[in-house]
Amino acid sequence: MLVCVDVGSTYTKAAAVDADTGDLLGTASHPTTLASDVMDGLRAAADAATPRGAAVADTLVCSSAGGGLRLAVIGNEPLVTARAAYRAGLSAGARVVDVRAGSLTAADYTGLAAARPDVILLAGGTDGGDDTVLRAHAAGLAASGLRTPVVFAGNRHARDEVTALLTAAGVPVTGVANVLPRIGVLDPAPARTALREVFLRHVIAGKHLSAGPDFARMVAAATPDAVLTGVEALADLAGEDLLVVDVGGATTDVYSVLTPDAELQGPRAEVAGTAWRSRTVEGDLGVRHTAAGVIEAADEEDLPASPRLRDAARLRAADPGLRADDLADDAGLTALAARIAVRRHARGERVGGPTEPLRGGKDLAAVGLVIGSGGVLRRRPGAAALLREAVGADTSGGVRPPQDARFAIDADYRLAPAGLLAARDRRDLAERLLAPLLLGPWSTRSGP
Repeated sequence: MLVCVDVGSTYTKAAAVDADTGDLLGTASHPTTLASDVMDGLRAAADAATPRGAAVADTLVCSSAGGGLRLAVIGNEPLVTARAAYRAGLSAGARVVDVRAGSLTAADYTGLAAARPDVILLAGGTDGGDDTVLRAHAAGLAASGLRTPVVFAGNRHARDEVTALLTAAGVPVTGVANVLPRIGVLDPAPARTALREVFLRHVIAGKHLSAGPDFARMVAAATPDAVLTGVEALADLAGEDLLVVDVGGATTDVYSVLTPDAELQGPRAEVAGTAWRSRTVEGDLGVRHTAAGVIEAADEEDLPASPRLRDAARLRAADPGLRADDLADDAGLTALAARIAVRRHARGERVGGPTEPLRGGKDLAAVGLVIGSGGVLRRRPGAAALLREAVGADTSGGVRPPQDARFAIDADYRLAPAGLLAARDRRDLAERLLAPLLLGPWSTRSGP
């Protein structure tokens, strides 16, 4: 038997999986024990999920506790290489906390340090292109005094010089293939792998979430990275366009796997490449730590929020550890967070600052299956219908929502465990674990 555990900011979830059949043998959750040692909550959840007398062959862990992976991006300019690096960072499960591009000043590096990134993703130029700005960025980082680990994913012709320069300055650096080797070609996989390794090597240990070494040894991925791997496996299994909305205590993450648009593979292709399997993270949309941000975003979107819901948001932001018995207010905040997050995902990304235009919008009309995840959705009866009303019926946000989709909830907590299994080359077990999500039950379809 294998036990898969997700250590989140609010709850730690565990799933016991039969190592031969992929059957789900048990699930459990426990409040994340950040105040003491995260291993306390991890063990409690794992023990509760494990059938009595069962032998555990291995425990696989992903984590977003302590803020997860905070990433800063530096690129040549915001619309091409910075944007490509931004997308690669999101695919690795990172929360992008700062984006810098172009000619950087001392104030830029001061601002970069103030964002407190765990890792810096340095990109720039296509392979064989002009590397002047990229080299200047490397020199600026070396002279800045920052010793934050760097993943270099830029022009491969500058890789050796850049890594040598940063290493000599005492900056841990990992060099990988270019995220944008050619105009219009996005290759996030090498950067995603490197960011995962840096997260495991530097970030988990550095957050001091546990007094002992066991936790750092057990963690295999950032939670959003594991979920995206699970989403990709589910989309391959389903054979249709897929959307996943994961509403958490601190963020709301949206994942989509879409069929490439043939028109965008030729002359209309984006210069930064198109991410058909992608994730966006909304750091201001959570139902605990960032609940006040949900109300602020709802006001910006001209979505109604009752005085009671506004009070509920303030209460939850002030006390993220609140365990509400009445889920009505949590459901209201969840519906708002899901609606706004999907709108943002569909509209596209804004890289390089609040004045930059939105780019890379996604047409969700052909999505055939929408999966909801997150504590409130998993615990609330009728959650699939709530998600359908929040996402499938939203026609006023300037985007095209799913037109004829089925809506289901990952109530048994299968996506992250499946991602952990797939990452361990147990794709067979991952698919067997995910198969019940394709069988329903689901709410009625979206559309008119």
